[in-house]
Amino acid sequence: MHPMLNIAVRAARKAGDTINRNLDQVSDLKITSKGHNDFVTEVDKLAESIIIETIHEAYPDHSFLAEESGEHSGDDKESEYQWIIDPLDGTTNFLHTFPQFCVSIALKHKGILDQAAVYDPTRSELFTATRGRGAFLDNRRIRVGKRSGLKGSLIGTGFPVRNYDQLDAYLETFKAIFRDTSGIRRAGSAALDLAYVAAGRLDGFWEMQLQPWDIAAGTLLIQEAGGIVGDMKGGNDHMKSGSIVAGNPKVFKEIIQRLHQNNQL
Repeated sequence: MHPMLNIAVRAARKAGDTINRNLDQVSDLKITSKGHNDFVTEVDKLAESIIIETIHEAYPDHSFLAEESGEHSGDDKESEYQWIIDPLDGTTNFLHTFPQFCVSIALKHKGILDQAAVYDPTRSELFTATRGRGAFLDNRRIRVGKRSGLKGSLIGTGFPVRNYDQLDAYLETFKAIFRDTSGIRRAGSAALDLAYVAAGRLDGFWEMQLQPWDIAAGTLLIQEAGGIVGDMKGGNDHMKSGSIVAGNPKVFKEIIQRLHQNNQL
């Protein structure tokens, strides 16, 4: 395992242990709201501090972009390395003890995704990827699914729950994609959904209004598993726009075609 990925895994497991220890005490946690349907708990903050401290100890020069604490630099103000962290993706699920949430950690080197770790603490499943070296689930190589298109596929999605201004547009994308699939799943953790695409559990995924920490690690996992990740126009602007489409090459292509045909680009 790449040394930097090894540190990411160590940090993810430590954070996951903290999340698991608090799962039975959810009713006692202090919960604050960052916005409509956007919650944060003391567990989110604690898990994030554990991740940053673990990485900073090994790589004090590296910078960070984290969901709760924002962007901050390491000892080297112009570091070529940036860690992108979501300490608890799926906080709403966690608050309801619905076991679909994860720790997501990615590393960019000179602006390019280089390492990824997504850890599901409830199942002890670890998804990892290093650029150019493939994607893995618990040290077993994974690949995206083999579906030849949307027909018979299982697709993941997420609802625009934080800003209803895009709800009608989202529902149009749903209608465009849904009709030929075997089903649509909305589990509530984009990072874990993307890991499932990489592992072939989902054939594709799309969502709007996401943040870089939601999708950075999942993007590299899918790319290293043989899939494609892009924006809703089929381009590469998903990290900035927050609108993402992912799948194996054929499923990705058909989703983009459906969105184009229904004027959702």
